[in-house]
Amino acid sequence: MDSTSVTTKQLFQQRDQLKQLLILAIKGLCIFLLIYTAKEKIVDHERFYKGLQKIQLLKDYAQTISWLVPATEIAVALAIIIPKTQKLGLYLFTIMMSIFTLYIASMLLWAEKKPCHCGGAIETLTWGQHLVFNIGFILMAIFGIYLHKNSNRKINH
Repeated sequence: MDSTSVTTKQLFQQRDQLKQLLILAIKGLCIFLLIYTAKEKIVDHERFYKGLQKIQLLKDYAQTISWLVPATEIAVALAIIIPKTQKLGLYLFTIMMSIFTLYIASMLLWAEKKPCHCGGAIETLTWGQHLVFNIGFILMAIFGIYLHKNSNRKINH
């Protein structure tokens, strides 16, 4: 074995380590966001519920949604944590964030009053900032899925 093949092998190992580190960071950020927002909605449930009641389209389902959203956020976070369901968890995160983002976009386009009951620091964002924040997380999760898919492929060099 010559020094060139060892160097090439080391480069691929470093690349794979970086890829694994990026995947871990992306999953960690997604988990943090989900757990943080779920906790905020549960701790101040009454406020979240009352906020949902103010949205004409959702008010009849506010009680169910007020518990379903944080429960779903926790379930998706757990899916990302569990090794066998991590990729599924990232897909679910992307879908859920896309739904929230479509809701935000529709509120920006059509709603006169724009109540935000996301909880915590996220609630301090403007609706435009919230839209950009969500799109950033969606893109990051898609990149995580891409890296996750490619990290499962064995490259023989």
